[in-house]
Amino acid sequence: MSSTILAITEQSEGRFRKISYEVLSEARRLAQQTDASLTAAVLGSGLDEKACAELGKYGADKIIMADHPGLATYTADAWVNVLAAIIKDQECKTVVLGSTSCGKDMAGRLAACLGAGLAMECLSASVQDGKLTVARPMYGGKVIAEAVIESDIRLVALRPKAAQITEEAGAGEIQKIDVDPGQSRTKVVDQQLAVGKVDLTEADVVVSGGRGMGGADYSVIEQLAEVLEAAVGASRSAVDEGWRPASDQVGQTGKVVSPNLYIACGISGAIQHLAGMSSSKVIVAINKDPEAPIFSKADYGIVGDLFQVVPVLTEQIKKIKG
Repeated sequence: MSSTILAITEQSEGRFRKISYEVLSEARRLAQQTDASLTAAVLGSGLDEKACAELGKYGADKIIMADHPGLATYTADAWVNVLAAIIKDQECKTVVLGSTSCGKDMAGRLAACLGAGLAMECLSASVQDGKLTVARPMYGGKVIAEAVIESDIRLVALRPKAAQITEEAGAGEIQKIDVDPGQSRTKVVDQQLAVGKVDLTEADVVVSGGRGMGGADYSVIEQLAEVLEAAVGASRSAVDEGWRPASDQVGQTGKVVSPNLYIACGISGAIQHLAGMSSSKVIVAINKDPEAPIFSKADYGIVGDLFQVVPVLTEQIKKIKG
């Protein structure tokens, strides 16, 4: 399997997202198993060479900078055209990317374009008996399945926060290339970025509220999240009621999160919600119903009214943090 492994990075406003370092770290571990070289691809417009060079600290032997005005914002057509050309030119057989909103959008298109095998939401990847084997959750996270990708070109979409970030220096050679994004059928007309908001998929701590919130006033949750420097999530029922935006939804039909700490407030624990947070390191559930399914998944459970319990937690944490 020895060849070039490509790690696709994601960056915004000149800063690399955490998933980029996770993808690089997992790709480096694969490269070491197969005596392959590791190449990182960076797409964008007005790229900072110094920032790109930092990827060498995480194992990149080569860093390809694809700088073009047509790549200033993500559009599937442009990114797939450029990445497919890079994969063919570099003769990459294994490609690792993040299973993020952008990653999921481009992965299927890229696989179809290259005739490649694709595994989504992977927790890890390794080489067993000379074959690329991935571990991924199935049936709402109830089992972890191993799958072998046997195609000539293999795509691995890594779930955010599944891989440990490790610094292991590579050569870090910068290569700037001329690219042609082609004629895109889509155009970004406006962007609204959430300033100062912790990204759900990259947060170390997530505090979520469900139907038990009883309305759109999430202030009690937000205060706890502020103290913990956490992201605020919501169940599907809360989103369907219009209490929180769809971008906050945690679950099978929302965002899949894997924080170190997940606090579920007033969430009963429907299967689709559990599928989106069951891989959290520690789960704390707060619910009035002692029979709520969420307690079967929780490491710690508090039976009580969240509007009484959460403020006490917030105050106690404030005292501990000084």
